[in-house]
Amino acid sequence: MTAFPDITPEIRAAAPALRGRLLANPSLSDLTWFRVGGPAQVLFTPADEEDLAHLLSALDPALPVTVIGLGSNLIVRDGGIPGITIRLGGKAFGSVEIDGETLRAGTAVPDMRLAKAAAEASLDGLAFFRGIPGSIGGALRMNAGAHGGETTDVLVEARGIDRSGALRRFTHAEMGFTYRHSEAPEDVIFTSALFRGRPGDRQDIESEMDRVTAAREAAQPIRERTGGSTFKNPPGGKAWQLVDAAGCRGLTMGGAQVSEMHCNFLINRDGATAADIEGLGEEVRRRVRETSGVELHWEIKRIGLNAVA
Repeated sequence: MTAFPDITPEIRAAAPALRGRLLANPSLSDLTWFRVGGPAQVLFTPADEEDLAHLLSALDPALPVTVIGLGSNLIVRDGGIPGITIRLGGKAFGSVEIDGETLRAGTAVPDMRLAKAAAEASLDGLAFFRGIPGSIGGALRMNAGAHGGETTDVLVEARGIDRSGALRRFTHAEMGFTYRHSEAPEDVIFTSALFRGRPGDRQDIESEMDRVTAAREAAQPIRERTGGSTFKNPPGGKAWQLVDAAGCRGLTMGGAQVSEMHCNFLINRDGATAADIEGLGEEVRRRVRETSGVELHWEIKRIGLNAVA
């Protein structure tokens, strides 16, 4: 694994009041569900929102900034990520507060935990989050959804810090949600979000969550090293059906494989590299295009540099 130049001394000099953790060249493979990927040139875990704002306001505008969450819907390429990678965590970004019918959640909160908190408060409408293997930050960025529900259905507002270090708030309308997409500015790092549920029966809500869990376990390879749904569903269709019809179920490339259980999932079967997984996905796209004429679009986010040969 090739290391990037260590720029942490320059960052500390520019932002002397930093309180969060700053690491040079840590491997990111342990932070992704695929368990692949190169290092981050710098990995920063801010102590809180103010710490994040301090860093962003002090950084050279030319330095690339990348945000990662739970690493569930992500391929980090083998050459790693230049610049500074930010990963939110800890109590400052990982708590859920309930006030009547609303829930404010930090963006490091796993979607599943938000669903559980809503159920415990007898708030209906958020059980679908039980079926999404990511965090609130990712849900905001891609309007995550499952089992008939989407983030847009329950979001009131989102809050974040932009590249200049300024606090920004976005109403539901300003998020510009469409299918698996938000129009929110790319330079904003979301820090929290406010959701609204509706009064319901706790037992009924928990039964719905159990149904969602059972459906995931029966249909998806959740115990494998995977990244969730690989491709977005095309208009009026299902990505998995197109992949299956193209003869790609079980297809392999290096250590990567199209899941036999659900062929819109790629898995790290046997020591795959990020290049194996992404290359397999591109081969699936090519075969689907040839057999059906449909252009599949990645739902999994792919970031970083390819390894130098």
